[in-house]
Amino acid sequence: MKTDLEIKDDVLDELAWQPNIDETQIGVIVENGVVTLSGVVNNYSKKLAAEKAAKSVEGVKAVALDIEVKYGTDFKKTDKEIAKAIVDAFEWNSSVPEDDITVKVENGWAYLSGEVLWSYQKNAAKNAIKNLLGVKGVSNSISLKNNIKPSEVKDKIKKAFQRMATLDADSIILETHGHTVTLRGKVHSIKEKEDAETAAYNAPGVYDVKNKLKVQYYTEYA
Repeated sequence: MKTDLEIKDDVLDELAWQPNIDETQIGVIVENGVVTLSGVVNNYSKKLAAEKAAKSVEGVKAVALDIEVKYGTDFKKTDKEIAKAIVDAFEWNSSVPEDDITVKVENGWAYLSGEVLWSYQKNAAKNAIKNLLGVKGVSNSISLKNNIKPSEVKDKIKKAFQRMATLDADSIILETHGHTVTLRGKVHSIKEKEDAETAAYNAPGVYDVKNKLKVQYYTEYA
């Protein structure tokens, strides 16, 4: 098991490894495996990249973000300009059913609502706008609707887990209640935990996923 100091050093190294992140702008605190990232970056995508980098480090149990997005005066956009850019981005993305999504922009934050058929459409909406100039954050409240029977959900998710090389399907327990899926069991990293959640969300008929997987790391013996 890594110490907090070892985890911190690895997180700093991973941040330095990322070409689009200036690690000197980001502070790292580790306590009992929980990493807190702080600082100021000049666009939202860098904030997301820092979070992703920290989560990829072995030994990290959770990541708390205290990173602020501040654009320089030359790059400031009004909420109206950001909203127009979001609408344009949706129109260019075939995975986003723009007619089913409502957009509100307030103080640089984009708020998405509406109802779509598939989880990938909900995720595509967020991904389409997270790198837009002026966007400080995205609140994705888009809900899902699907005609798949709840009884079919569990089997489809199990098969998805079995197809994924990064997951040990036998170590994950699936519970379904209607269109809600609960994941239990043990995985070896936050990435595996998130991969399992993503796979479950991508299954047709899943509206909500309660991810109760525990992160347990390998122990090496001499």
